Amino acid sequence: MIRSAIGGLSSKETHTRRHSRHFKEIAANRYSETGPLGNILIIAYHFPPQAGSSGLLRSLKYCRYLPEFGWHPAVLTPHPRAYEKIDEKSLHFIPQGVPVIPSFAMDTKKHMGIGGRYLRYMALPDRWVSWVFGGVPTGLRAVREHKTDVLYSTFPILSAAVIGLWLQRFTGLPWVLDLRDPITQDDYPHDPLIRRVWSKVERACMRRVSRVIFTAEATRRMYLERYPEFLKPEMCFLISNGYDEADFCDLELPAIGPVPAGRRIRLVHSGLIYPVERDPRPMFNAVGRLKKMGRLSPDKVQIVFRAPGSEDLYRKLLAERDIEDLITLEPHIPYRQALQECAEADGLLLFQAADCDKQIPAKAYEYLRIGKPILALATHTGDTAALLREVGGATVVNIASEDEIYEGLSSFVDALRVGTHPVPNKNKIQRYTREAQAGQLARVLDELTDKTHHDEKVRIEKVAK
Repeated sequence: MIRSAIGGLSSKETHTRRHSRHFKEIAANRYSETGPLGNILIIAYHFPPQAGSSGLLRSLKYCRYLPEFGWHPAVLTPHPRAYEKIDEKSLHFIPQGVPVIPSFAMDTKKHMGIGGRYLRYMALPDRWVSWVFGGVPTGLRAVREHKTDVLYSTFPILSAAVIGLWLQRFTGLPWVLDLRDPITQDDYPHDPLIRRVWSKVERACMRRVSRVIFTAEATRRMYLERYPEFLKPEMCFLISNGYDEADFCDLELPAIGPVPAGRRIRLVHSGLIYPVERDPRPMFNAVGRLKKMGRLSPDKVQIVFRAPGSEDLYRKLLAERDIEDLITLEPHIPYRQALQECAEADGLLLFQAADCDKQIPAKAYEYLRIGKPILALATHTGDTAALLREVGGATVVNIASEDEIYEGLSSFVDALRVGTHPVPNKNKIQRYTREAQAGQLARVLDELTDKTHHDEKVRIEKVAK
């Protein structure tokens, strides 16, 4: 199925065209049946009850706010068994009236591996490739039942894009691809075979997609340069990640100022730290040196990594450097509790490596909204550093430079101790609300389906009555 999706319709061409005519007829009659609401099918791996990735918030908040702008979402997800971790409590955050449609899927590593080892050809383009075989037929039924106007896939995970590609071919519906991260870069994925497969899928997607959404301007420019034969500027939109003000309305935000004598300074990183893309080893080395020099001690500073993933690896690295008493690894907690923990911290840690320069972690916007000082281990030239310079409140140090982290972390802690570190500008962060971003997406959908003209006709008819 995937090879055919990449390379062409081959023997299924007649069958696909018949399906396409059928769904185009449905789409043509949509608006007279439903009034001003348009229907969007969101294809997302990261969605409750999946746990461990802040990426699910983007789709979840679209589901909350798109109806305010005239679009009703349904969500196609893998079966929960395919997730590495789940949080049943997160299901309560799904807005009422939003259909969530799980489809057959397995995790190659978990369900078809032995001792965590598996044939990598069974995990191309990713470990959830089986979701394609469940997601496409389930998606076709969802298009019929929910009278879908627009298909929408969000990456990561690449199988979500493959499902969108197939559904677009079968239905002929407009398809929006949301790239929270670039699919490929010059040296990513690092495995050459995976990079070749992802490049082929990426090219197939760019050939068929109607609109592409990016979260960083550098990524948008990169794709326009990479696919000039498929993409035009008017097809590519920038909708950044952001925060939902409703999640912060009842947080307890302690006053920011000097840390009382005798109390430990608490630094928090909330969420995944990838061993390659956000390699923490230079920081671990710097912390080890600061401890040996007496500039950091566990009675004065506590550094918390909340649900970082790769815990076995990190415990080993911390033990090798004798810094387990300075850096602690803590388990996953519900989202609102994690926000409160960040609000109570003295400073927040952010990681973003050079090969992710064209990306901005979603948590960066939540950190900025909380308003605490940020120590960003990133590059000085990437989009993450640019955002932090715009909003303020951050010290940026080179994630790959142990010496720069050594000096930057020590100075950051000293500034927190006396209350002199700047904080983010509240006025500048307000433009990044999830509600505003849902409005941006709705305008893209309106333009794509010419829904604006339909809505205007409905409003005129209401006024006439």
